[in-house]
Amino acid sequence: MGKLYVIGIGPGGLEHMTIRAMEAIKESDIVVGYNKYIDMIKPLLEEKEIFSTGMKGEEERCKKALELCKDKVVSVISTGDSGIYGMAGLILQMRQEENVEVIPGVTASSAAASILGAPLMHDNCNISLSDLMTPYELIKKRVDLAAKGDFIISLYNPKSKGRPHYLRENIDIIRKHRAGTVPIAVVKNALRDGQQVNIFTLDTFDENIVDMFSIVIIGNSQSYVKDGKFITPRGYKV
Repeated sequence: MGKLYVIGIGPGGLEHMTIRAMEAIKESDIVVGYNKYIDMIKPLLEEKEIFSTGMKGEEERCKKALELCKDKVVSVISTGDSGIYGMAGLILQMRQEENVEVIPGVTASSAAASILGAPLMHDNCNISLSDLMTPYELIKKRVDLAAKGDFIISLYNPKSKGRPHYLRENIDIIRKHRAGTVPIAVVKNALRDGQQVNIFTLDTFDENIVDMFSIVIIGNSQSYVKDGKFITPRGYKV
């Protein structure tokens, strides 16, 4: 009897993976994933069979993983958490009777937040600016409603060569509901090599430093910066 693990490997460094994720990979005969994600965990993959594809190969990878797990132990990996913009949803949609276990990991907003301080301490949401799976008009609607509701907003996939203006347009939407002094942070390569951190306000925000390796976190109306740390109070009396 085979098994399929759907694993979130976290930001990319082995030290930030959960023990359960590492155990599942070690138990696996075959590991399936995007080429760059496979490279991130190479020390764990000695003597294992690998199936990898490039960008936009998600359906192919999931189909292959489900085929292979009939009589093998297989892991399909995503960075961050497998259930947040990862492979868990697609695997479960395609699954028939395969034995599947989803193993969580540290998502990008949590990784970035740990570096910044405590920006996500109150109600918050993740919104991807990629329109590959979601119509852009719906993305903008979600950003508008989240800003109106005073959620802390983490923007995934904030900027690419194919949609360079989306970030600017959505920050402008947020500005309609937030003061210019609200903090906004950009973390690039959170908790891995090449990490960069910049904290701005909505008034001083520089979109030019943002790329697809970045996550952008916009505070709510109560967020502030103290001693270089981005903090959103939860309501404790201090």
